[in-house]
Amino acid sequence: MVKFAGLLLIGQFLVYVMSFGRHDTNPVYKAMRFLTSPVVKSVRRITPAKIADRHVPFVSFLLLFWAWVLLIVVRLDMAQGSV
Repeated sequence: MVKFAGLLLIGQFLVYVMSFGRHDTNPVYKAMRFLTSPVVKSVRRITPAKIADRHVPFVSFLLLFWAWVLLIVVRLDMAQGSV
């Protein structure tokens, strides 16, 4: 789920860049925004108010990325322990 949400945020960013300012009317962007909204809203709750709302998706991606890396490390550690 962590990897999926991170990939959705990357896809949302790419659609934003490729839509040349008309991202609000793009149905693919709207779908990705809907799917990532629980993650972004959760991160908004834990981040300080000093962080602008437009930066929260980037912060969400960074948190998901480091959670994904941590999960890989844990999985590798568990694999080493079973040998």
